[in-house]
Amino acid sequence: MFRGMHYVYSVYKERSFSRAAAALHISQPSLSANIRRIEEKVGCPLFDRSTKPLEVTECGARYIRCAEEIMAIENGFESYINDLEGLKTGTLNFGGSNFFSSWVLPPLISDFSREYPDLDITLTEARSVELTRMLQDAAIDFVMDNKELDLEVFDRRQVGNEQLLLVVPEGFSANRTLEEFQIPLPEIRSGAFRESRTPAVPLHHFEDCPFILLHPENDTGKRSYQICQEQSFRPHVVLELDQQLTAYNIASSGLGITFSGERLLSSVPPNPKLVYYRLSSRFVTRNIYLYWKRGRYVSKAMQVFMEFIAAPGNPAETKKAAFGQAAR
Repeated sequence: MFRGMHYVYSVYKERSFSRAAAALHISQPSLSANIRRIEEKVGCPLFDRSTKPLEVTECGARYIRCAEEIMAIENGFESYINDLEGLKTGTLNFGGSNFFSSWVLPPLISDFSREYPDLDITLTEARSVELTRMLQDAAIDFVMDNKELDLEVFDRRQVGNEQLLLVVPEGFSANRTLEEFQIPLPEIRSGAFRESRTPAVPLHHFEDCPFILLHPENDTGKRSYQICQEQSFRPHVVLELDQQLTAYNIASSGLGITFSGERLLSSVPPNPKLVYYRLSSRFVTRNIYLYWKRGRYVSKAMQVFMEFIAAPGNPAETKKAAFGQAAR
């Protein structure tokens, strides 16, 4: 019934079939035929053809009001689409563990928001298990994690990598005979420790020391246990925790040894009460990924963020701080 309403509206505006036909660049008989088809569907005439200039009937006036409402909705939706294309509107929802939400994602989101200030961006902090469920339910768009997720369910893009290091309280007596293995914090922050000739420390030197590890379902916890198993080392675990940052903070208090990623050690303030060691294991190096649900609709905002985070040197310093080697 409203298909072809622009014909009716043009006649209403011009108050003449001939002038409307000229404005529409069609013949007058063709325009008249289109109007008659619409009137037949409506069930009553829309124009009083006995008047000059042409006037709308009562039904025609109501039709025009409805047509204007429809056109307003169409114009509004067209503006919305244009805004989406220009990222002047839209949403982007991120998820990350305590570490990624505190140290890695904020500077990236901040730089992205400066380029696209009209986007509504949210950041959800949760455990990896909860984030995986939210991502699968499309409650969030992206998750940044170093955990390996099911690639039948999720797509991903690698945005960096890092190595795990051993973090030991400075007061532990084992440190006194292991100076040759110790790595200065500046070398960790610059990434130079990766090319350093400093040897990796064997874990058996710490067989009488307390350890603070993460639960095995956490990637850091899983890799920590794998590294120990690979070296036939059984750690004396005094605490099992959920968050890498919590384990680091407790190690800083002197309670025990922990495993930390280089990105965390590059992000937190320097701590003279800690000593750092490089490890030798096939489980030491891990990748950092941006995950999204496989097969879901990828919005314009999601596409642009993926391009933003992958673009070399954009923003160089922020990505270098966030992802280390992969951003160099």
